[in-house]
Amino acid sequence: MQSERVLYKVDQLPIFQNRMYGTEAEAKTCPKGDVCLVESLKTGLVYNATFRPELMVYDEHYQNEQAVSPLFKEHLNSVEKIVERNMGKSALVEVGCGKGTFLEMLLNDGFDVAGFDPTYEGANPKIARHYFEPGLGIKANGLILRHVLEHIQDPYSFLMHLQEANGGSGLIYIEVPCFDWICSHRAWFDVFYEHVNYFRLADFHRMFGRVLESGRIFGEQYLYVVADLASLKQPKYDEDRCVNFPDDFLQNLQEQNRTEQNRTEQNRTEQNRTEQNRTEQNRTAVWGGASKGVIFTLLKSRLNQLIDIVIDINPAKQGKYLPASGLRVNSPEVALKMLPHGSTIFVMNSNYLQEIKQMSSNLFNYVSVDHE
Repeated sequence: MQSERVLYKVDQLPIFQNRMYGTEAEAKTCPKGDVCLVESLKTGLVYNATFRPELMVYDEHYQNEQAVSPLFKEHLNSVEKIVERNMGKSALVEVGCGKGTFLEMLLNDGFDVAGFDPTYEGANPKIARHYFEPGLGIKANGLILRHVLEHIQDPYSFLMHLQEANGGSGLIYIEVPCFDWICSHRAWFDVFYEHVNYFRLADFHRMFGRVLESGRIFGEQYLYVVADLASLKQPKYDEDRCVNFPDDFLQNLQEQNRTEQNRTEQNRTEQNRTEQNRTEQNRTAVWGGASKGVIFTLLKSRLNQLIDIVIDINPAKQGKYLPASGLRVNSPEVALKMLPHGSTIFVMNSNYLQEIKQMSSNLFNYVSVDHE
């Protein structure tokens, strides 16, 4: 009997889309893996059936900090409000707190919160450089799990582990990318090797018997749920809520390919242009050197649609190279000087469109790649 339904396949993606490299050669030869998204006909969960967890070793080169953007800080403020109204401010634990940005924000706003992350590099005594696990003698009123569960191969077992570590009870705030949004927006640039799981709100309502609050946030690109850990249960497949994966998932990539081909053909017919002017006219940039930008530039390059410049406001990414494509990441100050006015800038996340237009004086042709 068939136990899985194949939804989507893509070969040879970088295993870490947020790992930066010091040289172009190193970036192009980075470790890669295949993605085969399937829907389990037992649990209803969506995951990469070809995922190999032994490849995923996170180190100091991993860089996924988003809070350098004022807009993302606003998102974190909204998350803080959800946490406070459901869990209060006392006895909280953030599991997988990363660089500690959100935890530091909570501490500054009077929350009593501790963090656990083996990759933490800072000096905050409230953050332990190891996993949250049974035997620590800590029982929190609430656990915070932001953008962790999509990286865990067996999410139900992981949540069971957290339930045990927290004495069998407590509330949990979970935030992950929204798979329904990825499907409805044909967001092929949001499928990563690093994300083994792809969740829908319905998945969490089947996984918890008691959900206090749930919804979509950050322009509906993320989903969240506040649930009772004691009500955790093994999810079961619901035929009435099966995944509606679009047959035309790669449609906008193919349309962009046709547009680029037409533009190139038109330029060839304009014989009075110099080669230099034609090259300048065709320059394109990607704004966003994180996950979306990595996959976008890679799949575009496979169609011979080369991106000239990558822009990112995160100083930790600037001067480094994107995995697989090997493109160098530039600061806005450097990159905008290299782009003739009117050049096309592909905006990886439309949430930041107005912020980007303001930073670049609205002098370019902006294409938000995540619009329907």
